[in-house]
Amino acid sequence: MTPNRTLRHGTALAWRNLVKFRHTPDQLLDITLMPITFVLMFVFLFGNAVSGDWHAYLQFVIPGIAVQALMFATLGSAISLNTDIRTGVYDRLRSLPIARSAPLIGHILGDTVKYALAVLLVFGVGAALGFRVHNGLAGVGAAAALMLVFALAVCWIATLIGVVARAAETVQALSLVLIFPLTFGSNVFVPTGKLPGWLQSWVKINPVTQVSDALRGLLLGTPVGPAVTRSLLWSAAIMALFAPLAVLAYRRGPR
Repeated sequence: MTPNRTLRHGTALAWRNLVKFRHTPDQLLDITLMPITFVLMFVFLFGNAVSGDWHAYLQFVIPGIAVQALMFATLGSAISLNTDIRTGVYDRLRSLPIARSAPLIGHILGDTVKYALAVLLVFGVGAALGFRVHNGLAGVGAAAALMLVFALAVCWIATLIGVVARAAETVQALSLVLIFPLTFGSNVFVPTGKLPGWLQSWVKINPVTQVSDALRGLLLGTPVGPAVTRSLLWSAAIMALFAPLAVLAYRRGPR
């Protein structure tokens, strides 16, 4: 199977994943409502306590919430993949004369659109509250590219969980065990320097922290430091580890 045919098959299946929402739009509720809830809740809950003014806090927290929304969006993706596998949809796809990897490629490409929607909602609500970009179109483009790279890496973790889990409840449990330490054990909501010393060691190496810091620098025009490089290295490491594992688990099939 040539790469062009594999990509064509994967794109067709990605469209299938998106068309499903026409018939079951309720599956978009978590992607649409959760980012809005995150922004409103955390800005007004922590804003005055952390920065003394929620307007100032808004500039700090919105890039981090965008990363958090992306992480939580992977939960719905993993559950959707697991449901398709357990109900026999992927058995039907295996019987078709298409590339073996096309269903996974289609799943990931379709989910990338959902991740983009979640991130756009975060920045849209943030802009309505007063969040502003200070680094021009170049900064926005670089931030979007970085988010895309990180999303493509993280979605392989969700794919692996969706393939190996025996039920949707297991998917949710495994995903939350991963998401909570990464998102809440970071500087998404509170600057690293204000956290307890024992926690700072983990926060400083956390990939969510690196991506959040990189987005703040790229969007707000503040010094980026090594955050962009570390974010790309983390993304490459995650993809190098979880992509082969997900493909191998998919080829073995459900147990």
